[in-house]
Amino acid sequence: MQIGVCDDQKEIREMIMDKVRRCYPTEGITAYGSGRELLDARHLPDILFLDIQMPEPDGMETARELRKRDGQMIIIFVTVTEDYVFQAFDVGAFHYLVKPLEDEKFGEVLEKAVSQYKERALEGMGARRERPSLMITSKGEHITVPFEDIVYAEVFNRKIILHTMDADIEYYGKMKELEKRAGEDFYRSHRAYLVNFNFVRRYNAAVIYLKKGQALVAKQNYQDFVKCYLRFNQRKGKG
Repeated sequence: MQIGVCDDQKEIREMIMDKVRRCYPTEGITAYGSGRELLDARHLPDILFLDIQMPEPDGMETARELRKRDGQMIIIFVTVTEDYVFQAFDVGAFHYLVKPLEDEKFGEVLEKAVSQYKERALEGMGARRERPSLMITSKGEHITVPFEDIVYAEVFNRKIILHTMDADIEYYGKMKELEKRAGEDFYRSHRAYLVNFNFVRRYNAAVIYLKKGQALVAKQNYQDFVKCYLRFNQRKGKG
């Protein structure tokens, strides 16, 4: 967890950082002297104390730009007036603290912000556990593809192409290994095709028509495909 403090006044930055350290001495803290310095940062904090009345861009402008990059950041505005409280809601601010900052109130707000951050982190871990994924390297990029998003896979020019509803992703790999990892929702209908039962629309002895694209069926695999597809439907309560 990374906590950020953005204020154009050095003494205010240091005062807020000191309060944070007293509450969470082991967490990382980063200081920013302006909205521009914060926006130019390569890595953004998870929780941010942001002054509103700063030279351009002011805190509100900075928050709007931050929201375009990170919708999950927990923003706590710090200012000398309550005049901006309604604008703070527009950028999804977590809280609004008015200077001078009382230790008790500050600690209470920070504790709630940390709790929300941890809850989101746990939810994210749960989501990843529930969505088994394939990690591949495609065109120099490392990509995670949830198996449930794969409509079908095919072998082409010694590469595997993963077809999802939104993209076609190719990588070097072996269909046999992919078949083993994909699980029982998938079927190897042909040496060059692996289909996801969830996306099957109709089929015949030669072709499986999917919600996107189509796959071939080897003659010797057709009867087994039909049996497995019927079992899949029964398992999903469709049969």
